[in-house]
Amino acid sequence: MIFKAGDKVEFIYRNKKSVGEINGVYPVTQEVSIRRSDSPVDLLFSDKAVAKVEEAELVVVPQCVADWIEQKKANGDHLYIAIDKSWESMNYKVSDWLEEGEDRYNKFARAWLDGYEVEKEPLYYVRLPIVRLNTLGTAVEKDYKYLGVDPETGESNIFQGLTLPYTLSKSGWETKLTEQEIKAIDERFLTFAIPVEEVEEESK
Repeated sequence: MIFKAGDKVEFIYRNKKSVGEINGVYPVTQEVSIRRSDSPVDLLFSDKAVAKVEEAELVVVPQCVADWIEQKKANGDHLYIAIDKSWESMNYKVSDWLEEGEDRYNKFARAWLDGYEVEKEPLYYVRLPIVRLNTLGTAVEKDYKYLGVDPETGESNIFQGLTLPYTLSKSGWETKLTEQEIKAIDERFLTFAIPVEEVEEESK
């Protein structure tokens, strides 16, 4: 088996099963150096005497659920309190999420006990159609402008294209926006929101 630094492994040490982390790999001697949390000294084992610990994949939860879990843990609450929808203080987004499927309570419990990853929110471009007219008032060309936001100040502006001028702010303007970010500027922009993947596919 191929190991690398950082791999979690299990092995037998002093007639007991132990768990540690690979700190060094020595292919020539076919040995690995293992660090254990309860020992200041690394242990040296043949790479055939250790096995990788298969870590369970973390469940994915929305940001609102992650925030609720952290809030309840910070309060010193137990799982059964955090998952109880009868509490008036529960965020309605969390209770709605719990109601969306039979497996949601299990997923919440796993997130509470084993950790979680936060669901990535979909990103959108706000693409505003611009029609150019000739001197006779006839449409001759259709173009687009894009909504951009300065992440430092929250200031928004309309730009000709997706390549935005970084000189206007320290961090540069951002055009990939979440639904919440678009709503915070003006809900009417949602009409022109297009998933980032669609726009980038068109430009290929």
